[in-house]
Amino acid sequence: MLSRRRFAACALCAAGGVLVAEIGARAQTGGLTRTVLNRVEYPGDKMVTVQVLVEIAPNFAVPRHTHPGVENATILEGGGVLGMKGSADRAVGAGESFQLPYETPHLLRNGPARTRIVSVYVVEKDKPLASPAPE
Repeated sequence: MLSRRRFAACALCAAGGVLVAEIGARAQTGGLTRTVLNRVEYPGDKMVTVQVLVEIAPNFAVPRHTHPGVENATILEGGGVLGMKGSADRAVGAGESFQLPYETPHLLRNGPARTRIVSVYVVEKDKPLASPAPE
């Protein structure tokens, strides 16, 4: 029979394995790749913080979408035109940061070079990181 201490150690190892399996996970859609760098869940909380490296191919238009929370983004290289519901389109480039409010439809039309962005999302745990938004 497992002692409480051994059971707790096994549970922690299993939880750590799930977390490590997600770190570095890549999701690619057309000219967009998202690589999870870090994920932090909070006990008893409905939210999670996810840090992601987003890479966008030259001249690729990221389709209009939303997130189930807030996105804080910093452009590492490249740039394009950011369109966000309720705001005028604006050019964004390397070294700039922006924040997207909860469930706000937005898109990015990339320029002629590859764009790399680090985004930190504070989102609802049990929802997809991004969902298509109607026009």
